[in-house]
Amino acid sequence: MRGWHVAAPIKPLLAVLWRAFTAAAAVALLTGCDGTPWNSPYPPEEVRGDVLFASFSNRPKHLDPAQSYSADEYRFIGQIYEPPLEYHYLKRPYTLIPATVRFIPRAMFYDAHDRRLPDDAPPAQVAYSVYELHVTPGIYYQPHPAFAADAAGKALYAHLTPGQLDSIHTLADFQRVGTRELTAADYVYEIKRLAQPELHSPILGLMSDYIVGMKDYAKTLQKALADNEARGDTFLDLDRYPLVGAEVMDRYTYRIRIRGVYPQFLYWLSMPFFAPLPREVDQFFSQPGLAERDISLDWYPVGTGPYMLTVNNPNRRMVLERNPNFHPQTYPTEGEPGDREAGLLDDAGKRLPFIDKVVYSLEKEDIPYWNKFLQGYYDTSGISSDSFDQAIRIGSGGEATLTEAMKAKGIRLQTAVAASTFYIGFNMLDPVVGGLDERARMLREAVSIAVDEEEYISIFANGRGIPAQGPIPPGIFGYRQGKAGMNPYMYDWVNGAPKRKPIAEARQLLAEAGYPNGVDAKTGAPLLLHLDIAATGPDDKARLDWYMKQFQKLNVQLDIRNTDYNRFQDKMLKGDDQIFLWGWNADYPDPENFLFLLYGPNARAKSQGENAANYDNPEFNRLFDQMKDMPNTPARQAVIDQMVAIARHDVPWIWGFHPKGFTLYHSWLRNSKPNLMANNTIKYLRIDPKLRAEKQAEWNRPVLWPVAVVLAVLVLGSLPAVGVYRRRLHTPIKRP
Repeated sequence: MRGWHVAAPIKPLLAVLWRAFTAAAAVALLTGCDGTPWNSPYPPEEVRGDVLFASFSNRPKHLDPAQSYSADEYRFIGQIYEPPLEYHYLKRPYTLIPATVRFIPRAMFYDAHDRRLPDDAPPAQVAYSVYELHVTPGIYYQPHPAFAADAAGKALYAHLTPGQLDSIHTLADFQRVGTRELTAADYVYEIKRLAQPELHSPILGLMSDYIVGMKDYAKTLQKALADNEARGDTFLDLDRYPLVGAEVMDRYTYRIRIRGVYPQFLYWLSMPFFAPLPREVDQFFSQPGLAERDISLDWYPVGTGPYMLTVNNPNRRMVLERNPNFHPQTYPTEGEPGDREAGLLDDAGKRLPFIDKVVYSLEKEDIPYWNKFLQGYYDTSGISSDSFDQAIRIGSGGEATLTEAMKAKGIRLQTAVAASTFYIGFNMLDPVVGGLDERARMLREAVSIAVDEEEYISIFANGRGIPAQGPIPPGIFGYRQGKAGMNPYMYDWVNGAPKRKPIAEARQLLAEAGYPNGVDAKTGAPLLLHLDIAATGPDDKARLDWYMKQFQKLNVQLDIRNTDYNRFQDKMLKGDDQIFLWGWNADYPDPENFLFLLYGPNARAKSQGENAANYDNPEFNRLFDQMKDMPNTPARQAVIDQMVAIARHDVPWIWGFHPKGFTLYHSWLRNSKPNLMANNTIKYLRIDPKLRAEKQAEWNRPVLWPVAVVLAVLVLGSLPAVGVYRRRLHTPIKRP
């Protein structure tokens, strides 16, 4: 009997091909449903909303304003906490304005007998300065469980039981929240916290020198803490311990009492250290069991500012959202010349903030971050060395402009010289490079000429910096421009610009110092100097090799003494270092904040101060004491000029450079202007979410031709198999 048999049906194969085709079609349609690119890391509602997308690379260690002292942390807490003063967003020079107080306080002067002195009293007669601050009524805190209360006004969560804690894992697990008005007592409470022993506030030492009674208050709290621990009490109630230097006058008024005259104290009143913290918040977070759940002030800050932290996942993302209780505040109505033309006053007088949410995503690597910025998934970006050539073109005159690729995307570049200085310090206690004698001074001057900071900036900073002529950076009172600001020991004025002195002059200075051609004339031994640094990675090898080559210009050997950070800090404290790399970012825009780095009584080895070079010139110290209390007048400028001239002559530093920040902004981000002093600038920014969504869709269209090629190869590769199936389908099979 003759019959037919189908060995393998063709339908399953066709089904596979059909599934491949439909998958490709689905990819093509991924951006068609809601307009969101298929590779977007954000949900559509965020992209289309008033949301700012930013990143962070390091987990913030402290979000407690008494402890935090890092730019990585200030990017968060600056939006949450409100000190009494803040900086005007647009005005330059940097100008303090009221934040939560009705006006900027003026110092009231008193003598040693507590008698009021006139405002123009000589500083020598002033024993105390008193600042009286008047808090603006009607300011309220963000919603928080610490303020939750029952109908009788009793706090709901001030005394949590173990049973209640069983259901608490995050702050969001508290079912009730509340708020209350900001008062003067909240500011005084935070000032007291600076002396709280377990917090180790980084400014306690400095403030103990100024705020009356602070040093003794720290001792009082140390004893009180020990008594608390003996009783098993976890809450140290600071209201029980008065501080002479910080006093509540009434509900909205408090006073701070300062030793002597210290006009720079107003700048400190713009920093988070002096933001308010309510007693009930401190009590809430001190309860047993909460810290183990990461429910603490270091994890969940509480403030009156425009934003509050709603998501804290430092391994993935952190989110700030608009504080619904934020008090009325408006965009500035004036700025500096050019701001109106730049569109920076288009929102003048409008209610702040403009942005509802800020999403920070963890980005540890520069290249992925940069690629996401180019795709439109981050609204701003710095420029790493790897991406510099892709973003910036340097003109023949040294000017920086955007590349055509950046311009085509509508990206804007903003630059600003930072209120910072990076320098190479000489330990003035060292027997070889230290001391004020002429021999050591000429050695330091020779080395300073040899270390070519212009070359360093070009190679390692992509030109983002200016060589320092002294300790004060541009933008700070006392800085001199042009020939008047040139360091004559390092530079000559040539064709209208400073030019580093020739290496021959450095070699002559070295010979006069007793080291002709890098050899000690007394011993005949080669001169060996030591650069002390903290442990560095392989990426720093080129930089360290460069330093060695600079010293080799003088035939001087440079030994790199690399230690771990703790050992390095210990050497600095003991004065066991010789030459070191250091830097300083301004706390406030005043020359005192830079000149105190060379003030003798601030020597690190003697008083653990910020004078890392241990420089101690009596005349410089005398002028510093005179300058620090003066207003910004021509008389103060004259004193500063004398101080800078002394420091240039003594050469305690190789003056290094002042870094220049480059920041890129997408076209949909408005009102952006670099402000190197303010920490709370997000409230001024505006987003055009419609334009952002359009650009993201344009820049992230799926590339489908590879899918089509794969599909075509799959189909063509399947044709022989189809032919085989068809032949077998029509081939008769003989039955036995």
